[in-house]
Parts: sequence; structure tokens; C-alpha cells
Amino acid sequence: MLIILFILGAVLIVWGIYRMKTDDGLFGKKQKSKNIFNLLLMGEASGLGQFLSGILCIVIGIIAFFVK
Repeated sequence: MLIILFILGAVLIVWGIYRMKTDDGLFGKKQKSKNIFNLLLMGEASGLGQFLSGILCIVIGIIAFFVK
């Protein structure tokens, strides 16, 4: 079960990084400013949720490993 958390976390991190680099935003010239405007205007930054969820899955997997 722990392996699934680590694999899912890694997939989510890679997917989040890919989306943060490739998705278009409404405003901004650089990708970082596009993600910031998307976060402020729409309440979401493209890929940020997947990235943070992946980190959270890996952290939960590590905690579960030590508790077990």
C-alpha cells in the first residue's frame, strides 16, 4: 500500500510540473506570471494542485512507513 502512495505522489509531482510549464494563462508574458495571475483570478494555478498533492502523498507515505 505504501508503494502506491509513493508512485501516485511521483506521478502527481511530474504531472504538476508539466502543467505548470505548459498551460497558458490569461495574462502575463512569462509562465511564472501566468501561473500567478491564474492563481489570483481563478483561484487555481495550473499544475500547482497536482504538485502539492504529490508532495502530500509522499509525506503521508513516509509517515505511514514510520508508524507501521
